[in-house]
Amino acid sequence: METIAFRMVLSPGMREEYERRHAQIWPELVDALHNAGVRDYHIFFDPGTDHLFAVLTRTSQHTMDALPQLEVMRKWWDYMADIMHTAADHTPLQQPLEQVFRLGPLN
Repeated sequence: METIAFRMVLSPGMREEYERRHAQIWPELVDALHNAGVRDYHIFFDPGTDHLFAVLTRTSQHTMDALPQLEVMRKWWDYMADIMHTAADHTPLQQPLEQVFRLGPLN
């Protein structure tokens, strides 16, 4: 398993809408993420900057690189493009984050 983190930017005032849409995430998108090897996915919001911080765990044999070719992924990105920063093709702009500390499980 591997854990990665990245930052995205939400448009100002869109937190509630972002949360509403994710509360109703499409089952076929959830299936696509699980099938690609995503095992755990958290997104946090910084109200001072409108930044979203995502942390996910994926299998070592993940196929996340193929997600952008899936119709359901492209539709989700189109659906989210009006409330967050994206590229021209609606792919969310993501800044990878580097891990600088980890506290492992406590026994």
